[in-house]
Parts: sequence; C-alpha cells; structure tokens
Amino acid sequence: MREATWVLGVLALALAGYAGRRQDGSLLRGVEAGWRTLRRTLPLLIVAFIITGYVRALNPQDLVRAWIGPESGTRGLWIGTAAGMLLPGGPYVVFPLIAALYQSGAGIGPTIAMITSWASLALLSVSFELPFLGWRFSLIRLALGLGAPLLVGLAASLLFLA
Repeated sequence: MREATWVLGVLALALAGYAGRRQDGSLLRGVEAGWRTLRRTLPLLIVAFIITGYVRALNPQDLVRAWIGPESGTRGLWIGTAAGMLLPGGPYVVFPLIAALYQSGAGIGPTIAMITSWASLALLSVSFELPFLGWRFSLIRLALGLGAPLLVGLAASLLFLA
C-alpha cells in the first residue's frame, strides 16, 4: 500500500505541476474537482472502513469459514459471486472489506469470485449502464458474465488449494 501511495503522490504532483505551468486556471479547477470528489466519497469511505474494522474486531471466522471458507465448495463460489455483485463503491471501499473477509477465513476461490463479480457484474453499475445502453444490453452482459466469477473462483480453488 505504501508504494501505491508514493506512486499516486508523485503522479498528483506531476499533474499539479503541469496544470500550474499551463496558467489557464486548470490547477485551481483540478483542486476544486478533487475536493468535490472527496466530499462526496468520504462518508462512504468512513462507513466502509468502520465495517471493515468491525469485521476484523469481531473476527467471525466460524461464520466466514462456514459460508465462504476453503471447504465451502460451489456454494461458497455462488455466495462470493452474489456478494461481489452487491458490494457498493470503488476499490478503496471494496478491497479493505474483502481483505478483512479473506483474513477471517474466506477461501481463495470465493474471495476471487467476489472480486471478479464486483469488477464485472456489480449491480450498482447497471444503474449507470441502463440509461446509455438499455435493458437488453445489460441483461445480456449480466447473463454472459455470470459464469466468469464462478469459473475464475473454481480455477483459483483448484490451483491454489489454500
């Protein structure tokens, strides 16, 4: 995580330097846009980190292992896929939560199915997709994409028996 922070920090400074050199107001517009994004996203991040903290503190290992643990089989893959579809938010919200579940005993297959499902099938994205592409497109994409998280999760379970 530290390396990613440094890389993003250097990138932000480079972009700020470039925007400042343009002298067309883009430096201030960039700061204002970033501030608006932070104000809109911060409540979601806080709630997600609190949930992640509780998952870690309560450490529901027995529950996590029973539902999506290494021995949960195809049921765990289906649950991981369904959970991934329902997870709201971007990577800074989703990955800490999934990491907490994984550290609480989730199997690698269901965890990878959850990440793959969130990335490719998140139902929240349908609300953005529908106005532009319509119901037919969304349903076809969801129907065809449903197998991917299951297959990727199954492959991970078989290849990395952990």
